[in-house]
Amino acid sequence: MNLGKVVFGFSILLAATLNFGFVYGDIDNPSHHHVSELFAAIVVNLIATIMKFGDRTQVGAVHLATSLVADVQLILAALVWAWTAHAAGAGESPAATASIVSLAAGALFANVVSVLLLIGETLALRR
Repeated sequence: MNLGKVVFGFSILLAATLNFGFVYGDIDNPSHHHVSELFAAIVVNLIATIMKFGDRTQVGAVHLATSLVADVQLILAALVWAWTAHAAGAGESPAATASIVSLAAGALFANVVSVLLLIGETLALRR
């Protein structure tokens, strides 16, 4: 067992599950989406992105691209949340929550692609 591969797979799966946990719930209900879960998803996604920088293969490049897409989507979701809650003074409205969750759902799609790449890469190693 390679500890580096375990940590790599753990970080990718944790990023995807945290992202799913934030997205899960009614899209326009602010009580179903907690800011700390979005923050945890951003931090773990950034860590997973940093771990992908060392891989110079084509699959590694796609891994890095999916992770960068997830990072951008989650950071935009956090910026929208900060803008609507603090700068615009609108608070946590259903429309703003729907925008935030939609951006996080885009990041979830990128994370799912990353998990599928990881599974495909793992299955290819067994042959």
